[in-house]
Amino acid sequence: MTFQTYLEQFEQILNSQNPKAPYDNPDYFNYTKLNWSRMNRWLKKGEILPHVKEKIQSIKEAQQWIVITEPWCGDASHIVPFIHMMAELNPLIHIDFELRDAEPNRIENYLTNGGKAIPKLIIKDANREDLATWGPRPADCQKFYQEMHANKVPLEELKIGLQNWYNEHHGVEIQEEIAGLL
Repeated sequence: MTFQTYLEQFEQILNSQNPKAPYDNPDYFNYTKLNWSRMNRWLKKGEILPHVKEKIQSIKEAQQWIVITEPWCGDASHIVPFIHMMAELNPLIHIDFELRDAEPNRIENYLTNGGKAIPKLIIKDANREDLATWGPRPADCQKFYQEMHANKVPLEELKIGLQNWYNEHHGVEIQEEIAGLL
């Protein structure tokens, strides 16, 4: 799906009178509302670094970027906007968004430590061969998450910690790591 279609599906979830699982759970639904706000904030205020912009604009051959995500994913609310903004910088980049929990279930081929961690970016060349994959989070954020998880930090505190990490880093590591793959 296009980014616009992803946004429309996201909004349909938020505007539904009878949301389907997992959004029928108030905790999921409320967190998804927060994700909508976070994502839109980055779309308005996020900035692509000049050297990353230059690197993306220098791509000379067609690429397909596939983003596997879900509206309920907190990390995705911070990462997906930057991937979208980066892809928009070069008309040779075609970007598609797929939901992790829906067909074609591509995530099964791109597991992280055996799990379906998202968001996941898959970069393919014109022949549909994988050039690179990235995700579910920047390396330093993943390290931070693993430390908190190992220390059995309560889920709410872990979510706040990750939120603060993304806010403090302004998408820099996301951009740097993805640009490093190109």
